Amino acid sequence: MIQALFSLLSHILPTRPAVRDPRRIVLILPCCIGDVVLATAALQALRRAYPQATIIWAVGGWSKPAIEQHNLLDGVIDTGADALPVKSVGGMVRFIRQLRAGKFDLAVSLVRSPLMSVAVLLSGIPQRAGLDSGGRGFGYTIRTKVDANVPRHEAEIYLDVARALGIDTTDCYANVPVTQADQDAVRAKLRSHGIDGAYLVVNPAGGRNPGMVMDAKRYPPEQLAELANRLAASLSAGIVVIGGRGDEMLVAGVKDRLEGRTAAFVGDLSFGEIAALARDARLYLGSDTGLTHLAAAAGAKTIMILGPSDPLRYAPFAADALALWKPTTIPRGGVAAGAPADWNWARDGISVEEAEARIRVWLGES
Repeated sequence: MIQALFSLLSHILPTRPAVRDPRRIVLILPCCIGDVVLATAALQALRRAYPQATIIWAVGGWSKPAIEQHNLLDGVIDTGADALPVKSVGGMVRFIRQLRAGKFDLAVSLVRSPLMSVAVLLSGIPQRAGLDSGGRGFGYTIRTKVDANVPRHEAEIYLDVARALGIDTTDCYANVPVTQADQDAVRAKLRSHGIDGAYLVVNPAGGRNPGMVMDAKRYPPEQLAELANRLAASLSAGIVVIGGRGDEMLVAGVKDRLEGRTAAFVGDLSFGEIAALARDARLYLGSDTGLTHLAAAAGAKTIMILGPSDPLRYAPFAADALALWKPTTIPRGGVAAGAPADWNWARDGISVEEAEARIRVWLGES
């Protein structure tokens, strides 16, 4: 019945061609950090196509620090703490008011929810481009079809919305600027922890955000530590372990197994400082998580270890990145379908030996 309603609304509500030269654009993707970072490729395309426009990002409080200082943006709308601000009546009303207050000519929605489709429709924004997964994009005047069962990279799906607007997306990749101030701050913090010279960054955390908890995405700490030790020895580098607030035990579980020069930062680096830390590192090593995408977008030499998530959908969308994955059976619908109930890294995930071998080939060592 719901699908039939979406189909009816799609037929009733009109579509129309893209307009030229919008003056005020709102890019809508509240959550989560990895998705938001991947969507900076679409931001790049929009800015290149509309250099004089004001572009505002409607983003949630969880993900806002990752992009609020982006040099391609003119500002942000804070949509609140929830992954999807329109899931409650109060949230829907508040978000519609935020959109109306912005007096936008064009909305670019990268959200698959029918509730978001309704909110953008009711905002009164005349031109509305967005994703149409299973008919959920009925509120948009330009609808980009998405088949959830066909594995495609999330960043490419986001770029499809820009393409539907007639925008050239050539050479648009995930991108996060690194400031000199953040570089200086990170270098000072590293010196205070005894790290001077080459280093690797290791992030054992991830898999948790306001919209999802999926700890199975984390590469096991003992394997991550062993891999980091091997790489650090070969590169004559120290190891810096990072995590967010609440990741203290996870970080300690890796750091306690490390050899040589080590340091740990847990919850005391800004997103800008993490980007700077990663870009200056010899390597950044992490699981399929937002901070790994942030590192790759900042220009770091990035290694992402994927388990119950598909690299065709979620690998870093950057030039200097390696996605490591052992092919296995996972849900066709992506991480929204959750991890397989019997997921086991020892059986289903890539081994330390295989990961090291592939990394050495990637680095040109063998």
